[in-house]
Amino acid sequence: MKKNIHWHRVCVALLSLCTGIACAQGPATVTTTDATAVNFANYLEAVEKHSLDLASQRQSITAAEAGVSIAGVRPDPKLTLGYGPKEFSKTVVLKPPVSRTVALEWEIEIGGKRDKRIRFAKSNVKLTEANVEGFKHQLYSDSASAFAEACRTREALVRQESSLQSLSEVVRVNEVRRKVGDAGGLELLQSRTERDQFQAGVLKARADAQAAMRNLEVPLGQNLGELFGQSRLNCEFVGFSPDEDVDALIRQALDARDEVLIARATLSSTRANAELVQANRYVNPTVKLTTGRTPMGRSTFDGDGKETRGSPVSRTLALEVSMPLPFSRLQDGEVIQAESAVTQAMLGLRAAELKTDAEVHASFAQFVAARENLRRYRKSVLADSQKVLSGIRLSYRNGQSSLLEFLAAQRSADDAYLAYLQAQADLASASVQLQLSVGMRPAL
Repeated sequence: MKKNIHWHRVCVALLSLCTGIACAQGPATVTTTDATAVNFANYLEAVEKHSLDLASQRQSITAAEAGVSIAGVRPDPKLTLGYGPKEFSKTVVLKPPVSRTVALEWEIEIGGKRDKRIRFAKSNVKLTEANVEGFKHQLYSDSASAFAEACRTREALVRQESSLQSLSEVVRVNEVRRKVGDAGGLELLQSRTERDQFQAGVLKARADAQAAMRNLEVPLGQNLGELFGQSRLNCEFVGFSPDEDVDALIRQALDARDEVLIARATLSSTRANAELVQANRYVNPTVKLTTGRTPMGRSTFDGDGKETRGSPVSRTLALEVSMPLPFSRLQDGEVIQAESAVTQAMLGLRAAELKTDAEVHASFAQFVAARENLRRYRKSVLADSQKVLSGIRLSYRNGQSSLLEFLAAQRSADDAYLAYLQAQADLASASVQLQLSVGMRPAL
């Protein structure tokens, strides 16, 4: 009678295994639909608003816009005030009157230099904006990767903690079986060893999850808790359904992809610079207007005492035009350099278009593969591994399977689920890369 009581306790303990993750009929997802949860759209909006790196990049746009007003500045006129000549020699008894002059000098720009400077400065603004947009897209990519990894490590931790609980139940069952003589000491030691080894993996998974949450703060530029408090991540990603026509995606990419836009802006800027270089080869004439006044000279008396009136007041106006002799323009090195830059930009644009074609094809193929891989896990792999684990558990409970077989089935089911989580993260990454490759704002 006492032996039956012990066996009843053993059976109850075995049935308690079903409290662990091993008894789940599907993936143990921990996603939340709480309205206060932080989804990817909320996180990306916060990154765009608070990123320190992006704010620093935007300052370059401000500086480029200031360059437009600088480019419109005309040469300053030059004002000259003159006094003299004044005679200081004592041998000259009759000092000549001292003249006073005022001169105003202008450099006149020709060849449309000012307009071409402004055009070049405006093209530089567009190039800077395109570069900042490209930096923003890279920030989007980094943010998406960090968000997907945070979700993956969190759900992996939940799975491993549940599996650890299940293994702990096995240890407790074997302890009961050991007491009633139904299990040997080696089986108990084996189950303990497996649990302790798995616990080390759980500790690492916990550290990985904490690190992944911290990594969310890198693109964000702020502490995650300061912006979102204790809100959890909403890891229910919305499936991305792109146009299956790759040629249509390529056409979209050629119109909106940041790399192509940067190449086009670079070409426009180099062309504007070439025009400015050509205009700068024109030499600028200088016009100088001078007005002078000489006061009346002193009257003199000859030997007979007869007065000779001094020179009358003199007022003069002079106009001068000067122009440099353009010997330095005999060489055209700066023109050749500017034209070479234009050629380079044209080749760069063509290379960017070819690269876009290749990357859209590659991104689409990777997306399709990741989507199919995740579908396969959801359709068969998870269910099959769960069926195997349930069958081995039942056999182990009935004494028809060994502990090693049960542990192997548990590890296989865990590996399948962790691979499923990785497939989810891979699909999220592939979705973002495909969206960025065609110039879209990423969404998960």
